[in-house]
Amino acid sequence: MSAKAKTKSEYRKINTVLVSQPKPERSPYYKLEQKYGIQIDWRPFIHVEGVTEKEFRRNRIRPDDFTAVVFTSKNSIEHYFRMCEEMRIKVDPNMKYFCLSETIANYLQKFIVYRKRKVFFGARKIEDLSTALNKHKAKEKFLLPCSNLGAKDVVDYLQKNKFDFQEAMMYRTVSSDLSDLSDITYDVLVFFSPLGIKSLYDNFPDFKQNKTRLAVYGNSTCKAVEDKGLDINIKAPTPNIPSMTMALEKYLQQSNE
Repeated sequence: MSAKAKTKSEYRKINTVLVSQPKPERSPYYKLEQKYGIQIDWRPFIHVEGVTEKEFRRNRIRPDDFTAVVFTSKNSIEHYFRMCEEMRIKVDPNMKYFCLSETIANYLQKFIVYRKRKVFFGARKIEDLSTALNKHKAKEKFLLPCSNLGAKDVVDYLQKNKFDFQEAMMYRTVSSDLSDLSDITYDVLVFFSPLGIKSLYDNFPDFKQNKTRLAVYGNSTCKAVEDKGLDINIKAPTPNIPSMTMALEKYLQQSNE
């Protein structure tokens, strides 16, 4: 965000907001809509596509050559089991599953008979699983299903601690088609990842910010915005403003008073 203080003219009234995510069932954004009389639309700027079986086979990786799987997300679970099905591979009932969080672990129940003796989870990071991983390190060969973005922190940990593992790209995060928005303008665009910014320019290479305000979450997203020479008008998180909705409301208190 610019170091200079905002003047009153910079807080132009907001009528429309586009959030670059799928529309949730419940959200604090809905309260902002009612409170300030604004229109908030939702549109995912990125989406996940599965790697085809034919493409995956080129890597000469077979999921049934492994005795354990490390899951970093629900997407990694979905595409692991999808690939096994497409390759006509029956998943070993003794397979061990290591999940970064309990939420991810619980998602496994859609695909397997859940037994605690073969499912392990951490709080959020791969290091949280160190006790369970080290217990099985000598006996297991680990598969890491991932996207085209990889899983750097997990790979670094497994390499550093000399695990027998293999990355396997099974899905991609790609830019969505936003061409139907070409003639629509919003007062505020809300971004949560550098990929959202990439999608914006993939769809609109000649994008000019003009009077559009950008609400940006996270340091890496801010860097992507600044690298494009754009101005950040609303930023989160900060020490006093942990969420995007709080940051947006603070701005609305000035712009729509």
